[in-house]
Amino acid sequence: MITNLQASQAYTAARNAISPLGNAGPAQPANGPDFAAMAQDFVQVMEKGDAAATGAMTGQVETHQLVQSLAEAELALETVVAIRDKVVEAYQEILRMPV
Repeated sequence: MITNLQASQAYTAARNAISPLGNAGPAQPANGPDFAAMAQDFVQVMEKGDAAATGAMTGQVETHQLVQSLAEAELALETVVAIRDKVVEAYQEILRMPV
């Protein structure tokens, strides 16, 4: 079973894998992951995919750039969905706790 921390670490690893410099940016604070930065990165990856798709339709972007951008967007979306699923699962587990 994947924990919330493992899902967050998987996101960070995936973000490093798709980063052009192989760097996730500023270091995470000692108290945990920076979810605002993760959300911002997700938005940027999705916007990059949209821009690549639009550019491919107008002939301004090459096919391999489109495929790479869409693969990055797919990976980011799958990661966000996995994190969301873990949050929902944790919430449901809290609801099942006896009071």
